[in-house]
Amino acid sequence: MGKRRKRVTKNMTTQSEASLEQNLIKQLEGMEYERVHIPDEATLVSNLKTQLEKHNKIKFTDKEFSRILNHLNKGSVFDRAKTLRDKIHLQCDDGTSAYIEFINSQEWCQNRFQVANQIVNEGTYKNRYDVTILINGLPLVQIELKRRGLEMKEAFNQVQRYHKHSYNGGQYGLFQYIQIFIISNGVNTKYYANNRRQSFKFTYYWTDVDNKHIRKLRDFTDSFLDKCHVAKMITKYIVLSEGDNVLMVLRPYQYYAVEAIIDRVKNNGTKNGYIWHTTGSGKTLTSFKASQLLGDIPEVHKVVFVVDRNDLDYKTIRDFNAYKEGSVDASESTDNLIKQFKDDHTKLIVTTIQKLNNAITRERHEKAMARLKDKKIIFIFDECHRSQFGETHKRITEFFNNRQMFGFTGTPIFKDNVVGNALGKRTTKDLFNKQLHRYVITDAIKDENVLKFSVEYVGRYKRRDTANEVDIDVEDIDRKELMESPKRLEKIVDYILAHHDHKTHSRDFNAIFAVSSIDVLSKYYDLFKSKNHKLKIATIFSYNANESDNSLLADDNESQLSLGELSKHSRDRLETYIDDYNKLFGTNYTTKDSQSFYNYYRDIGRRVENREIDILLVVNMFLTGFDAPKLNTLYVDKNLRYHGLIQAYSRTNRILDEVKSQGNIVVFRNLRKATNDAVRLFANKDAEETIFSLPYDDYLKQFNLAVDQLRLLTPTPDDVDLLHGEAQEQEFVTKFRELLRLRNILVSFADFNIKSTNISAQTFNDYRSKYLDLYDKVQSDRALDKASILEDVDFELELIKRDVINVDYIIMLLSQMIDTSDEQRNKLQNQIFQIMSGEQQLRSKRELIEKFIQQNIPEIERSEDVEKVFDSFWTKEKEVAVDKLVQEEGLDKSKFIDLVENYVWSENKPRGEAIVQSLQKQPSILERESVIKRILIKFNNFIDTFIEGM
Repeated sequence: MGKRRKRVTKNMTTQSEASLEQNLIKQLEGMEYERVHIPDEATLVSNLKTQLEKHNKIKFTDKEFSRILNHLNKGSVFDRAKTLRDKIHLQCDDGTSAYIEFINSQEWCQNRFQVANQIVNEGTYKNRYDVTILINGLPLVQIELKRRGLEMKEAFNQVQRYHKHSYNGGQYGLFQYIQIFIISNGVNTKYYANNRRQSFKFTYYWTDVDNKHIRKLRDFTDSFLDKCHVAKMITKYIVLSEGDNVLMVLRPYQYYAVEAIIDRVKNNGTKNGYIWHTTGSGKTLTSFKASQLLGDIPEVHKVVFVVDRNDLDYKTIRDFNAYKEGSVDASESTDNLIKQFKDDHTKLIVTTIQKLNNAITRERHEKAMARLKDKKIIFIFDECHRSQFGETHKRITEFFNNRQMFGFTGTPIFKDNVVGNALGKRTTKDLFNKQLHRYVITDAIKDENVLKFSVEYVGRYKRRDTANEVDIDVEDIDRKELMESPKRLEKIVDYILAHHDHKTHSRDFNAIFAVSSIDVLSKYYDLFKSKNHKLKIATIFSYNANESDNSLLADDNESQLSLGELSKHSRDRLETYIDDYNKLFGTNYTTKDSQSFYNYYRDIGRRVENREIDILLVVNMFLTGFDAPKLNTLYVDKNLRYHGLIQAYSRTNRILDEVKSQGNIVVFRNLRKATNDAVRLFANKDAEETIFSLPYDDYLKQFNLAVDQLRLLTPTPDDVDLLHGEAQEQEFVTKFRELLRLRNILVSFADFNIKSTNISAQTFNDYRSKYLDLYDKVQSDRALDKASILEDVDFELELIKRDVINVDYIIMLLSQMIDTSDEQRNKLQNQIFQIMSGEQQLRSKRELIEKFIQQNIPEIERSEDVEKVFDSFWTKEKEVAVDKLVQEEGLDKSKFIDLVENYVWSENKPRGEAIVQSLQKQPSILERESVIKRILIKFNNFIDTFIEGM
């Protein structure tokens, strides 16, 4: 399918894609890019040979260059990114040998830069790309343009199609060497790394050092596409994550932070510094990249990345080992740290502050560590607002004579939120000197790197002598008695059970419940356990706080005790709760030794991140330094303040997908003033509206306005069928998409009721069916190789796919059809059919579910048997469908099943060659393409019916 030709609009005030493209190329030529005409792969390969010869100052024979091409034509995008950064040892035809470099990573300006446009590449379909930047002949940056007025998502979606259709095409797959994509409509411009499984949410604006967006294509080109800068971004600021086999490009604030640290080390080698990047902005990646690049500086002997023991959970270990395999020593042994310090080849060490303290204080390590006293060592401290205000910091500064220290924090300690200890009151600046870069929560929300918070205050109390409601903090009855009364705690538990599904989108997400003390936690845990529900509740408390000052987190005088200091009663309770956990998950943890307890701590973190736990009850733990994108709700029944409050709230606001629209904070205390004070301290005095979502009534008004706008275009769902042309269909998609987005926000509020809107649930679902019909039309046209302007329009299927309706819900309705009246059975049947028409994942299953109702429901006597009978029916139908497809297309059954199982495992649909290999008889060359296309359509239909949503 060729790319649609650009249409020059008659409205001369709107710049066309062709004009945007030519202006960009002229600008790049003015920046000393060489303009080169490359119509096809053959010319691309010829140009590559010339450029590599010039870059390496060597001439290749045809055979030598063929060996280079064979070396380049291996592996995935990730594998090729590693190949790009390596050299090849070339055995020359004359018996000599040479090392051939594909890109100069050390002197990144010393490469050869070219720009080309409209290169044609052919894979499953033939595509033509807008603008390509070549470095040393390899296509490393791809720029996709849309005319002004169109959404950038259309350019993004077009790139995603190119991934499927042609980037891996051609004889050598050279477009799989692309490192960075840039998308622009002239007015807005964003960039992102080359990962096929990419979300638009992970595309970034470039900024200046003060976080001001550089959006216009001309300005972006001047800044980002400067030859030295773009080469530096590729060679220094793309991280190859081994754990996930993906490329990660740093965001602008991460880039500026790392550059500031490197500049500090190179030009001011005795001064410390700290980075203030808000919680959730990716400090781990920033600090890793800083550590890695500092290790490349010859005069630096070691770079030591220091975390608190309790933060060295499986995720930190996984992330750092993904960036550099084996970089984290997760053992409890200080001896392993000493070995790393003694090994001159180990430049990067990741350790805990506890082991570092042991290394410099224990007498048996004195000799090994003495040789390091005068070596140039860089220390980078993660979450430095928590672990850097005690004796250990003092010992480190006194032990290492030639050290330089850098801290990362999302919530620095200022004069207003400083809390003293035995060493006095000290701010982050007192310990780390200069603030090197700042990226606060308002910046992150503006950039959509974190979500806003939706805060609801629940639970006001009445005086006994008046009907007037008053705030909790002015109650003159005994406060502790009120706050810990069984009646109040039970009401809160009932409230959570009633509203948890709303908050978490039917448990697609999960929650943390932060409470004031271990005693109160126990009462809550027992209340949850006594109630009838299906939520998975877990808890943890009392870890070795080491130097972490709990008063920075709250003002409840709660304690974080080591296991050895726990009262016997508290320890017995904790052991009981861990026993419940062991029974729930088949584990074997205990409080009887510290390692088992820390393994329990890490396992809880993993299960919360994977959404295996619905609600985690805590006092202080997991309220700082813990990232779980699938966690979207925080219930709060404790006093929080300043950075402790922002840290706790920020557990909920990690970006994930379109469904996760905000972090939900449900507060059972009067923290309004504390919240506003924290915002003023860590953002700015006028930031409340930026950080917090709007009230429910405001979203309701927006939703109703969106309904009105939709009805101006299509007064009824049936009017969607009367729209004239794809331009009007596109307008409908855009308007209904906005309605979906607002509904997704509204349903998380406890007050939400569809009856309060100006559209009925049935009408909304009918519109949704029409929306899905248009999506199905686009998919059908695409399968038939018909171009459509709707192809690149963003259908927000996530907002539909993750709705409360799924196959389990249908089975529940089917169960209600047993032993009921004919009238009720018909009503339920009609409800099921309406639901399946409006749910994207259920539409393909409708025919079979209808068959199940007709053949099986009359024969089932007990409602509890429906699920078992349905599973048996579905398995048989799947076998019938496999046999039919295999027979119709002449497929090898076992190979076809392998294709399906591979999809279930990897979510990768089979490519043409895999389909051909599964055929019992090979098609002719002329038949090959049509056979592949036909089988692929049938494979997709099979997956939609029997795999997806089950």
